Amino acid sequence: MLTIYGSDLSGPAIKVRLTASFLKADYKWQIVNLREGEHKKEWFLKVNPVGKIPAMDDNGFKLFESNAICRYLCEKQGSSLYPKDLQKRALVEQWIDFASFHIGANLGPVMYNRVFAKLRGLPVNEKAIADGEEYLKQYLPIIEKQLSAHAHVAGQEITLADILLFATLEPAEMAQISLSIYPKLNAWRSALKQQSFYTSCYKEYGEMLKTPAAK
Repeated sequence: MLTIYGSDLSGPAIKVRLTASFLKADYKWQIVNLREGEHKKEWFLKVNPVGKIPAMDDNGFKLFESNAICRYLCEKQGSSLYPKDLQKRALVEQWIDFASFHIGANLGPVMYNRVFAKLRGLPVNEKAIADGEEYLKQYLPIIEKQLSAHAHVAGQEITLADILLFATLEPAEMAQISLSIYPKLNAWRSALKQQSFYTSCYKEYGEMLKTPAAK
């Protein structure tokens, strides 16, 4: 049995969950309680010695790092999400890196300081928020331009780059990052949110925080 260890609020874990869902993989979604420190417990460190989510155990084969897990799942399924053609795959890799290093790396600090730091009663780094917002203003228009010319991030067909960028952007609204000025990006996101690979996982990002027990 394939087990994916994660959390419903973890962007990297959501990447893996949505990829597995899109691939219709037979998997178990195992929540790791970060507040209770389960990710530092001995049993979990045997899965991921780094003590972070996501991680994967595929019948004894253990793997961590979200992008690596997603590539593994695509290869295992022989999915066109991760093309065999060298140049097509290179373009997918390009946009995966862009999503990770330019979008995720700047959205992450904004999300952490606006949401997670407050939830945990920790100091808020306003400079990290301002810097993240400024960089996103530089990089999000590049996605908008790409989606103005192509149906999907790496071309006309949906690929792993779409799933990973889509997952990376999931916390945007909760982090108070407005995407309203990017019509192509919004249309692309809306279309993906209607697909069963998404709706079978959850209704919306952060829904668990809206329940009384989470407040």
